[in-house]
Amino acid sequence: MEFDVIDSKGGPELVTFREAARRVVEEGIAPSMSHQRISQLAKEDQAFPPVQRIGRSNVVDWIVAKPYFVAHAQRAATRDSRRRNVSTEDHDGAPERE
Repeated sequence: MEFDVIDSKGGPELVTFREAARRVVEEGIAPSMSHQRISQLAKEDQAFPPVQRIGRSNVVDWIVAKPYFVAHAQRAATRDSRRRNVSTEDHDGAPERE
């Protein structure tokens, strides 16, 4: 196991999958997220940040995971009009034209 050197920004901010799901919703990254979905992404997505096991809990570094979830939400928004930013759409759901 490699240890990262702690720099001036501090060390990793390890959070459980439950806490990561809560933060994704609380910070407005995605309208919904569950710890089960995060577990599924960790198993299936090669781009998912490294997962560590502490006791019976899986944890991920939030500093690394947050950009992953932002990018994941942006990809989901291209597939699902309900996840797009409402302010960039007109009344019929189509993007505004300039």
